Amino acid sequence: MTNSETMRLPLHAIAHGRAGDKGNVSNISLIAYLPEAYDFIAAEVSEKKVEALFAHLGAGAVKRYELPNLQAFNFVIQDALDGGVNASRSLDRHGKTLSFILLSKMILDIPKNLVPENSPYLKPDFNWQ
Repeated sequence: MTNSETMRLPLHAIAHGRAGDKGNVSNISLIAYLPEAYDFIAAEVSEKKVEALFAHLGAGAVKRYELPNLQAFNFVIQDALDGGVNASRSLDRHGKTLSFILLSKMILDIPKNLVPENSPYLKPDFNWQ
């Protein structure tokens, strides 16, 4: 596959997530749908990019843990929960909300062969924007 066969898509096109929160720390797991997408995610979804994505929430340091046997990553994000779920003035500042931000707001040029063949992102009439 050549580089010209990419699609500008949200991270959700090639991965799903799980999340949790404890105190003022959010924990987001990012799991590739296809094993082939793991290396692409490793190269494109860095601690720095994730920290920048959550900067508007006051997020501090981000630590990425790699789980290659699971084709997954775990991002631990400090200070992302506005003091913690129970202390937050925000309506829904939970980890699951932050995982949605990561999956939907990180837009990448994704090789088409990394998108699962049954994905709605590959349907000609599907408009995700």
